[in-house]
Amino acid sequence: MTQNRTATITRKTKETDISVTVNLDGTGKSDIDTGIGFFDHMLDSLSRHALIDLMVRCKGDLHIDFHHSVEDTGIVIGQAIAQALGDFGGIMRFGHAYIPMDETLTRASLDLCKRPYLIWKVDFRRDKLGEMDTELFKEFFHALAGNGGMCLHIENIYGENNHHIAESCFKATARALRTAVTVDPRLGGKPASTKGSL
Repeated sequence: MTQNRTATITRKTKETDISVTVNLDGTGKSDIDTGIGFFDHMLDSLSRHALIDLMVRCKGDLHIDFHHSVEDTGIVIGQAIAQALGDFGGIMRFGHAYIPMDETLTRASLDLCKRPYLIWKVDFRRDKLGEMDTELFKEFFHALAGNGGMCLHIENIYGENNHHIAESCFKATARALRTAVTVDPRLGGKPASTKGSL
């Protein structure tokens, strides 16, 4: 397990130019600029409730749509988390959370196992929140899980307000991630696995 659990990843394509820095042992400070207001709000919430310091700069082809920026940001954040975790040894590995927001309840369960998977049971009643397409939330979490080595299950159990539904997904994932990346000194740096490795 790395002692300094920080990482900086940059990714530049014809569609996006992204830089992400994470500190898994931070205090939830964020500095986010993707050019997508609602997405910035969600990433700030992810950082704050995971207690992970997160800096994101994304310049994307927003004149086309937001898809590339949202998905690629998920890719780079996931890569940065995985790099900061090193060999994934010594961490709690699993985390889960139920997050209520007024009439809405969402749960997230997460396994940092290097075997990516996403279960997404979330429905929206509107196509957009602000200017952001609600279908892009699944794309973000799919990219995050795939590149962060996460098995991630997110389910909106009930809710009506689409803002609450989206935000509770980010907060639940954040709280699950906060638990999963926590170092357990009893593991002595070894992975929490009967196999001896992940």
